[in-house]
Amino acid sequence: MARPISRPVHGVADYAYVAAVFAAPNLLGFEDEPRAVLLCRALSAGILVSTVLTRAEWGVVRVVPFRAHLALDMLVSVATVGAPWLLGFAHHRRARSTVVAVGLFGLGVALLSRPEELPE
Repeated sequence: MARPISRPVHGVADYAYVAAVFAAPNLLGFEDEPRAVLLCRALSAGILVSTVLTRAEWGVVRVVPFRAHLALDMLVSVATVGAPWLLGFAHHRRARSTVVAVGLFGLGVALLSRPEELPE
């Protein structure tokens, strides 16, 4: 399978993801669902930490290999897709739809990213 997303583009997607997911509850009208809001804030914080620690052009501390970053992205994304049911907010259409879309987006970006490590 061709993987069109380069490591630098993946970093741009990660930083955009952090901002968009953090703001999603307020922008999309589900700030009244505390579990979904907490999940969005936790996802944003977790992805930000992962991104900052990744050994890539956009990493700040650069200790986590990019392949490990991709594996974590995939794991978190799959869990995110199931989160509305696991955390009990599947009844809230906007929250459910947004969180599932966030998980699918993250999974898509991870699967379409070339797993090339930054040269030492």
